[in-house]
Order: sequence, then C-alpha cells, then structure tokens
Amino acid sequence: MKIKNKILKSIKNKIIVSCQPNQNGPQDKTKIVVSMAQAAILGGCGGVRIEGYKNIIAVKEKIKLPIIGIIKNDLLNYKVRITPLIQDVEKLVKSGAHIIAYDATNRKRPFSTKDIVSKIKKAKRLAMADCSSIEDAKKAIIEGADIIGTTLSGYTGKQVKDSEKPDLKLVKKFKKLNCFVIAEGRYNSPALAKKAILAGADAVTVGSAITRIDNITNWYVKAVEK
Repeated sequence: MKIKNKILKSIKNKIIVSCQPNQNGPQDKTKIVVSMAQAAILGGCGGVRIEGYKNIIAVKEKIKLPIIGIIKNDLLNYKVRITPLIQDVEKLVKSGAHIIAYDATNRKRPFSTKDIVSKIKKAKRLAMADCSSIEDAKKAIIEGADIIGTTLSGYTGKQVKDSEKPDLKLVKKFKKLNCFVIAEGRYNSPALAKKAILAGADAVTVGSAITRIDNITNWYVKAVEK
C-alpha cells in the first residue's frame, strides 16, 4: 500500500508522456524511445508510458520516474491489443514497469480481465485499466484495478467516433467512482490537458502530440491544405 500511494502521489496532477512511436516508423527504435523519455522528464512530466519489454528495460536504466508498461499484441480472432496475455504481464513484471496497463473493455479475449489483474497484483505492481466506458471502469475497480483510464474511449465497438476531441464527459463520470483517474486519448494541446484536470482527472497522458513527429507534421499539412 505504501508503494502504491507513493507512485500515485508522484503522478498526481502531472503529465504522463506516452513514448510510443508509430510501429515500424523511423522513430521506432529503442534509443529514440529512451531519448523521448529523457526529454519528457526535462520538460517536467511525472512519468512515462512505454510499450515493449526491451524499451521498458532500456528506459528504466536511464530514468527514475514511474513507468506505465504495456505490450501490444495483434492476435488472431481477438481485437484486444493492450497487454492481452498472461505472458505479457510476466514480461512487463520482469522489465521493471511500476504500473501495468491492460485492455479493460468488454471484448472477446484470450484471458479474462480478472486473471490479468490478479497476475499484476500478485507481482505487487499497480494495475491500470484502459477503459472505453463507465461499465468497463466499474468492472475494473471491482476486479482490483488501481487506476482507471479513458484510453480506449471512442476506439471500440459501437462507441467508435470520428472525433478529434477527448472524452471529458467520461473523465467526469470516472471521477465519481472514487478511483485514481488518468485522462488519455486525444489530449493534443495544453488547453485540453488542463480541461481534463478541471474535469476531475488525477493525471493526463499525452502521446502523439509530443512524441510522434510524423503525426504532428501531418496535422500541420492537413491544416495548410484546407
């Protein structure tokens, strides 16, 4: 409990930077991921979100802030991608990630969310539920998640939205559940991050707007072309 409180306190009201380059892109190299994390720390972030066993190990050697670790898997017959396997959790534990995030949506999966959370907790790591709805979050809390995130809002099933705006309404709903809330997903400006905190988020994760040069460039290109 002391470790949990210490980690949550350290990221409270902070920006968490997701250092995840586009897969197979020019930035998709461990050295670059490490440099992203180091640069984010210079900017004052409270922690980083890192994908991949090797990347996490490399980042952990260079920084002391909390690391949210995930492993993305493209599985046959399953749409869940974020830490869907027990083996993924085992790898993330070995990598040294302080927080392990997983897909907490109500979709077909190889292992139940209950089993995933149980594995995380037995390893004495914090479990972060990447949710798409209030129902996902409520279930995650019952199963023992320490953090609920709006990560997958607008990206799954009937709730898929063609929107560039973050789901601030869901942040407000999550806050009422008496759990640590991380706002994540389309927080592409400082103003939006501030709105997330004002809506009740305990922390905000920002990814593409900080770390993906190709995405950011494309935003500018589209704006100019219009």
